[in-house]
Amino acid sequence: MSTILAIETSTELASAALLHKGELVAHESAGAQTHSDSILPMIQRLLAEAGIALAQCDALAFGVGPGSFTGVRTACGVVQGLAFGIDRPVVPVVTLEAVAQACRAAHAQAAEVLAVLDARMGEVYWARYRAREDGGWDVLAEPALSAAGQVATDGRPVAGGNGLSMYAAHFTPEFCAREFDAAYPQCMPHARHVATLGLHHFARGGALPAQEAQPLYLRNKVALTTAEREVRDALKGAA
Repeated sequence: MSTILAIETSTELASAALLHKGELVAHESAGAQTHSDSILPMIQRLLAEAGIALAQCDALAFGVGPGSFTGVRTACGVVQGLAFGIDRPVVPVVTLEAVAQACRAAHAQAAEVLAVLDARMGEVYWARYRAREDGGWDVLAEPALSAAGQVATDGRPVAGGNGLSMYAAHFTPEFCAREFDAAYPQCMPHARHVATLGLHHFARGGALPAQEAQPLYLRNKVALTTAEREVRDALKGAA
């Protein structure tokens, strides 16, 4: 079985995982401001615990986004640097797919998953997935950025991600009970899920040369201007 090193830094929790000889081990560190400082020591600790060198990894997987601009850039930059150094490919894993994988771990019978992550600025990142028998996911709705009320909740999928709790005024308990088979706001992207999906994608030709690794952004700005905030607040007041 291939050895996969994975990192995920798109949220406030930074995590690293190593899938080696069928065993998955992960470490994590909270605090978005410390991701660039904490991720390399976590990787070193994982490799030391497994008794292997970085060069023994077959590929490096990372959470490609969407998520925190700084976080996804950190993940991309770290895996690029490491992969260049050992001449290994990288495997990008969409953070929303990692949420779907987390939901599968929480709800073994989850056939379809709606992943919803807080995008701030009054919006969410979301996508829909259908579970495949080989352990992967088919994309039913590509990753998108929208207001919570514009998320398509067709059918009764399992829902996951902190967008459910951050926009609780829309995703109320009554709404979730009506629209979803189950709701898991605590299911978030984690390196353990990135590693599992990374192995799946790597085995199916989903790896890229390190130089081709690029963050997945769905928004080209990180903050509203003062005028935009005033318009947003006025619209909220009129609603």
